[in-house]
Amino acid sequence: MLWPKLLFAVLSCVTLMGAQSLPAGTALPVEVGSSLNAKSSKPGQAIQGKLMQEVRLSSGATLKKGSRVTGHVISTKKPGAGGSSLVLQFDQLQDEKQKIALNVAVRALASSTNVFNAGLPAGPSSTAEFSGAWVTQQVGGEFVFRGRGYVTSNEGKVGTWSGTGVWGKLQPAGDCPASDSNGVEQALWIFSTTACGTYGLEDVKLTHAGGSAPVGQVTLESAKDVEIRGGSGWLLLANGASAGASSK
Repeated sequence: MLWPKLLFAVLSCVTLMGAQSLPAGTALPVEVGSSLNAKSSKPGQAIQGKLMQEVRLSSGATLKKGSRVTGHVISTKKPGAGGSSLVLQFDQLQDEKQKIALNVAVRALASSTNVFNAGLPAGPSSTAEFSGAWVTQQVGGEFVFRGRGYVTSNEGKVGTWSGTGVWGKLQPAGDCPASDSNGVEQALWIFSTTACGTYGLEDVKLTHAGGSAPVGQVTLESAKDVEIRGGSGWLLLANGASAGASSK
């Protein structure tokens, strides 16, 4: 009688994992450890990353900080007279209990240097203080007043600091509309509520974010070489069942 029970448990687990999906507009703040380069990266190259802040879902479930995020390179165009490009997509998120197939677009992308700087105090007066009391500056310009528990922009308070991360409602900015879950505070890690496009990557441009056809495929282009070093920060957004005509 043991084998039927084990088989039932395995099938139930597979069914559960297959049924998992993310609500449209769910933000996933990810650090990618893989280095990407249009000159040397090849189609099929694995992309490895991790979730940098706990993500709360509308169902009440959470995705744990540190959950593994994987993807792959689809195609590259080596640097030449017409510049270079790199096409990629993120495929899966996995934590201790589940695997979730990803269908995501990229809202913002920050260099490893910008990621590092976002974790430092924004002014010299903060350097001698306990890190929980620092004022830091998010990618996109907003400030986190950790000691007071809030995030500010020129518009006033736009988010909160909980000690475990930054939370805020994404706002329209540049080519980026607000997410489909704009009424919900999202896990933002180092990003501002208005973060959109690329930061600290010289002339690398996000020319296709993956929110419209081909859905989930992200294209980066440069007049020189698309080069993204390990430790970069990515703010991903889950696409809806019919990914947006309004998305880039």
